[in-house]
Formats: sequence, C-alpha cells, structure tokens
Amino acid sequence: MQFNVRPYVCGAFGRVDSVVLGKLTGAGPRVRPALQTAEAALFSSAPLPPYHRADGAFAFSWGERRPPALGDWMSVAETYETPGLIGDGERVTLHAGALGLVDVYYVRLGDAVYFSSLIQPLLSLVPIELDWAAWASIIQVTFPLGDATPYSQVKRLPGSSALTFERGALATERRLPRWLRREPYEAWTTAGELLEILHDVYKDYDGRRLLVPVSGGYDSRLLCSVAVARGADVESWTTSPDDGTDTDIAFARAITHELGVEHRVITQDAAAYPGDAMEVARRLEYLTPHHAWYAPFAQEVHGSGRMLIDGLAGGPLLKNFMVSGAALEATSQAERSAAVLGSLSLGAPSQPFLSPRAGAWIEEAVREQFGAATSMLHGHRAELPLSVLHTRTVRGIARSAVNLVGPEASFAAPFIHPDFFDAALSVGVSRKDQGRFYRELLHAANPRVAALPSTNVVKQPLRRVPLRSAAAPARAYSHRMLSTVAERVPSLLSEELHEVIGGGPDALTRFHGWNDRFWVRGLVLFGLWLNDFENDLDELSPPF
Repeated sequence: MQFNVRPYVCGAFGRVDSVVLGKLTGAGPRVRPALQTAEAALFSSAPLPPYHRADGAFAFSWGERRPPALGDWMSVAETYETPGLIGDGERVTLHAGALGLVDVYYVRLGDAVYFSSLIQPLLSLVPIELDWAAWASIIQVTFPLGDATPYSQVKRLPGSSALTFERGALATERRLPRWLRREPYEAWTTAGELLEILHDVYKDYDGRRLLVPVSGGYDSRLLCSVAVARGADVESWTTSPDDGTDTDIAFARAITHELGVEHRVITQDAAAYPGDAMEVARRLEYLTPHHAWYAPFAQEVHGSGRMLIDGLAGGPLLKNFMVSGAALEATSQAERSAAVLGSLSLGAPSQPFLSPRAGAWIEEAVREQFGAATSMLHGHRAELPLSVLHTRTVRGIARSAVNLVGPEASFAAPFIHPDFFDAALSVGVSRKDQGRFYRELLHAANPRVAALPSTNVVKQPLRRVPLRSAAAPARAYSHRMLSTVAERVPSLLSEELHEVIGGGPDALTRFHGWNDRFWVRGLVLFGLWLNDFENDLDELSPPF
C-alpha cells in the first residue's frame, strides 16, 4: 500500500506515554512528525501542513478534501467528509468525517488515546483479542456495525463522532450530522433540478482527467453522462463483478459507445483469485468479504493518472436500494428496523451453515448492534435509505474506493457532495420506489443512454459464465480456510457444513447460489484471519 494521495497518519493525545507512542510510530508505515505539543502528537507518512495554525491553536485534516479555514469540527466533518485533529490551547479534538468514510482507529490506554489510519499498528499496543460480536456482523451482514473491529480492544471512530481531551479528562462526543439536524422535507425537487446540482458538483473536477467505471447500472451511466456533457477528459473501464453473468460488460460497451467514450475491459484470471482474495482481505484488515473481484481493477487505476469518479451512495439516495416493501409498509419502529436489517443480512443458505446455538447467538448480537448503530435515525423522514447508507454503504461498499483505489489514487464521490446529498435526500422514498425517480433523472441527463438495457432492470435472458470465486483454485483456497474454522471453532459450524468440509474442495461445488456464496466468503474471511493470527491468539472461547 502506497500513501500517494492520502497520507497514513497516527498519533496520540491526552496524557501521552512517549514509550507507547514510540511503539505506535514504529509499527506502521514510516512517518514524520506533523505536530508535537504537551498534550497531542500527530505523525504522517507525507508532509501534512495544518489548514490552521495560530497562537497555540492548530487544525489538521487528512481526507480527500482539505478545509480552507478553521471551523467547528462538525462543520469540517460534514462539509469535507474528512477526519482531523483540532486543538485550541485548552481542548484537543480527534474527529471522524460525518459519514466516517476515511477510517480512524484508536485504543485508549489510561488517560491517553492512541490513533491510526490502520488497525495493524495499534495491535502493537494491546493484546490481540477476538471480538465475537464484530465477527457476528461480518458473517451475517458482511461488515462490522458501530465502532466494532475484529479486535475487542481496537475501536473505530464512527461518523459524526469525536474524542476529546480537556482539563485533564478524555470524553466522547457524538453529534447529529447536518442531514439529521435539519430533516429534509419534500421540496418536490425535479429530476432536472437535481441534474443541475450534479453538474455544479462536477465543477470541482474541471481540468482533471477522469476515469468513470461504467457497469450496467444506473449510477455509473449517470456519472459518465454528466462527465461527457461537461466536455471532460474521460475514459471508462469495466470489469467482471464475478456474478456469473458478466452482463455489466456487455451493457457497459453499449453505454460507452453511445456516449463516445473510450472503453476498456479489465480482465480477470481465475487462477489469481486466491491471491486477490487474500490481498484484499488483508488490505481491508479483514473487515468485509466484499471486493475480491475489484482487486485487478484497482491495481490498474493506481497507474492510470486519472481521478476515479465513484457512484458511492447512489443506490440508497436515489433508488431505495435495499429498502424492501416490508420496510415501506411497516407500522412500528420495531417492524421497520427488522425489515431493514433483514434486507442487509444474508439470506438463508441452501443448507445450515451455522450450528443452531451459534446461529441464534449471532442473530441476537447483530440485532442489538444494528439497533445501536441506527438508533439516531429512528423516526427520521429518510430513516430507511439512511439506515443503509450509515451501515452497509460506509462500512462495506465504500471500502473499494476508499481503501483499494485510495490511498494510491484520487477518487471523488459526487453523490455525497453536501449540495447533491441534501437535495437527493429531500426526495421522498415513495417517489423513488422501484427506481421511478432515478429513471427520470437518467432521461434528463441523456435519454438515449437512459433507454439502454440496465442491470437494475434485467429483462433479457442472462448469459451464464464461470465464477472465478467458484473455480478450482478458489475452491481449494476456500476449503483450506473453512477447514481452519472447523478446527479452531468447531461449535460455530453446523454438522452439515462439517460434513461438506470433510468431503474436500470439490464438495463446495454444491454452493452455487447467491446466498451460499456469501456465507462461504464470510466464513473463509474468518478462517484467513484465524490463520494469519494463529500465533497471537490464545485458546478461543466462543460465547455460544
């Protein structure tokens, strides 16, 4: 990992132990001091000038967008979606972005907080202990919830949160982001008006060479259409999402041909899948089983010399992605929360993967964590899309752009720009149901592109292609990792899955359905983590 456009940072504040801080700075990428005061220290892999420094006060940020002047930490977080460290001589504040897209991890030791962009360096400061609740979420919903990480003593600073040190005491501060403080009312924003806002957002990219990955869906064709309409220097690339159809590639060719954009297909190799899966898992620090298919694509982006335009958050904001009919029709908060969690969770596999006791414990643990992670959204007019955005989008899906494309290459996410985000959120969920509003937006952007086939509404017969993640090399890798889980935590798995594992790699060929594949990937990720930390873990004592 090369920190080219976003630096690696670490540091501490409070009653800092210089010996502990030395261990932290020596455990990660090479860093240089950016700040050293009596109560705060900040180190960075590249020069990191403050965006404010005067009379003992300081303010640093290390996201993709740099604030031009000092402001309240929350205004900085929600306007620029950046973490940062701010001090005014009396108080030191470490804050996340409003959504928390750029990671800030920390451990608290005594009256000091030690923080890092990466989890791994913090493990030099504390014992490595498995967080069972975090792994429950990773297995069931494919990402951790709240502030959890795979390690019980390392936490992640959630979006719109800060840690402070003032008058000799540490404290946690959580605020409501802008979109919760000012609940968006239905302003009857038209598709044309929203498109104008998106064009204004693109002004920030004027003069940049753009790379807009086009799939067969709505988000990418909208973003590419706007880039072309603005006369940008734009290329488009597509790769296989390893979904067994590769419909994205065929549809993307039609879209880019219509737009007159140079198009490239990034090929993938089934024999390389185990290496890609392990590389992505370790680079994402075992937080999600997603994105192995994205590895070859991200590696090419690093050398492209272009800024990636990513459709992050388009689904929740514009087409009610993962908002089910049951959620829309719920008559109580409990029903609504259960329906959203049901959409986010993996569906039932073709046979039991977890033992009855493990399955029951994991289900209850995830329900509690999801309730805590989304409680601030309850009763909000846009609760349903925001519940998806604040959990799956931030903690799972965003990792491809933030942690695989970045920090080597720049990326932009136009849909989370404050102006577009607020306007899109104000459009009622009923207008977005079944993609109706999104289709209006696409038609306003480019009616010819809007009319082309989409993976969001697939009516054509699907062409089946072999899955990289189910080919012989992947089966051998998956079987090794599943065998590790079966050996180290036998009570986690069902008798049926133990029997399949006993049948060898080719027995995994029975798991060809969508849900089966994701259950396998989550457990394989757990197996890789157990294998990688074999020498650091004591005897495991699962709570089920």
